[in-house]
Amino acid sequence: MKRVFAVVVFVVFAVAASPASAQTFPTDDPILQAIWHEGMENSQAYELAQVLSDSIGPRLSGSPQHRSANEWAVSTFQSWGVDARNEQYGTWRNWRRGITHVDMVQPWVRSLEAMALSWSPPTDGEVEVELVALPEFGSEAELANWLPMAKGKFVLISYPQPTCRPDYNWQEYATEESFETMRTDRAEAQDAWNERVSGVGGEQALTARLEDAGAVGVFKSRWPGNWGHQNISTAPTQRIPAVSIGCEDYGLLSRLTVNNQGPVVRVNVESEALPDTPIFNTVAEIRGSELPDEYILLSAHLDSWDGGTGATDNTTGSVIMMEAVRIIKQVFPNPKRSIVVGLWGAEEQGLIGSRAFSEDHPEVVQGLQASFNQDNGTGRVVNLSMQGLTGAAGMFGSWISQIPGEITRHIDLNIPGAPGGGGSDYASFVCYGAPSFSLSSLGWEYRYTWHTQRDTFDKIVFDEVKNNVVLTAMLIYLASEDPDRMPRDRRVMPVDGSTGEQRQWPACRPARRAFERP
Repeated sequence: MKRVFAVVVFVVFAVAASPASAQTFPTDDPILQAIWHEGMENSQAYELAQVLSDSIGPRLSGSPQHRSANEWAVSTFQSWGVDARNEQYGTWRNWRRGITHVDMVQPWVRSLEAMALSWSPPTDGEVEVELVALPEFGSEAELANWLPMAKGKFVLISYPQPTCRPDYNWQEYATEESFETMRTDRAEAQDAWNERVSGVGGEQALTARLEDAGAVGVFKSRWPGNWGHQNISTAPTQRIPAVSIGCEDYGLLSRLTVNNQGPVVRVNVESEALPDTPIFNTVAEIRGSELPDEYILLSAHLDSWDGGTGATDNTTGSVIMMEAVRIIKQVFPNPKRSIVVGLWGAEEQGLIGSRAFSEDHPEVVQGLQASFNQDNGTGRVVNLSMQGLTGAAGMFGSWISQIPGEITRHIDLNIPGAPGGGGSDYASFVCYGAPSFSLSSLGWEYRYTWHTQRDTFDKIVFDEVKNNVVLTAMLIYLASEDPDRMPRDRRVMPVDGSTGEQRQWPACRPARRAFERP
């Protein structure tokens, strides 16, 4: 009943709170007050994020910059008096990005918005080549007959967007009929293109055929739907370069090609494939003074894609966890339970680092009091799902009722919630039934910076990050000192409306410990 009452108190307090009560505390706990002061007045979030995003830069899994981030994180933790180590869990392919430059030189001259996709092979120096577009084909025989046309050329393998205006721009200015016609035509054409590629085994199978046919390289374009953005992720090729072209420039090249207007491009892709390398999680720990075998786990991934600098995916999450543990070490250096920080590797390749840690450290999974993960951008935390654990809401209500309303007024508790099966690293612990929670943030148009070249330092909103640091540090303290253990009772899973069968708790997947080449 005490826990249920705490949830009610929290709801009432959250409604009543306002910005004017920013430093009004529901309790007179001096540790919570010290956390607020240190996090809001003496924050190091800006400095940490600037080093990680700007100076170290993008942290593609296994790359030299990823390893630099590991080493910097350990050094930083140790400078705060926090024990830290880099813990190897496998090996991964190693690759160094170089310069990408693409110019259209015929029928007129234009430097194009272009970037080699991650792990792309290089060109053989600068090459000047013609283009061909993937044609319509209704059978394997038709594709086989066309493939010799790709020899010695760059091939356009993505669907060319009919417009690079975002849908919200169309919706604001177009007539309803015009907007609907554009969307319908685009969806039909996109579906037809996707069926064409899937009919030959998918993009990787298609590019393998193009490599065998003697293509010099491929151009791709994956547009997330906003001005000037392009997704930069894995190259589908093994032997020839794969280059992402911005939406507008890709459309230009496509129209010139399909209308036989003779586009010629000059391409220089520099990259270096290095020997496979050890890959690490950075792990820091403050050992508990009374219950050292019970754990508070702070969770974020250190790796990123390398189109931008990984600022909101996931510099922000990594900085929140680092800064929160710095504050705890300063204001409350002897917590009851052990506090562990996991800055994971290879999250972008399938939660690999956190899955490996959960396999390698069953004692942490078994002794977990609570894990807090942050990985969806720069926004303030607005949602906490109980991940299907029926006893979690009472404890969260108790904790949050002690946190200032300036923070808690934004937050909804999703009770009992559903256990997450993927999406971010909290799922690597939820699958065991362990209390692992996602600090889910306000969007700030995250879908437009996610995995794009626009995910850069300037997108970080530090008032929001400081809010999340203070929230996280307070949750650490309250979870560590709570006299009760977090219960692990699971909800009854609902029936899947599409199958009529009862849904199952997510199964744990084994971590991939090495990159497997095709």
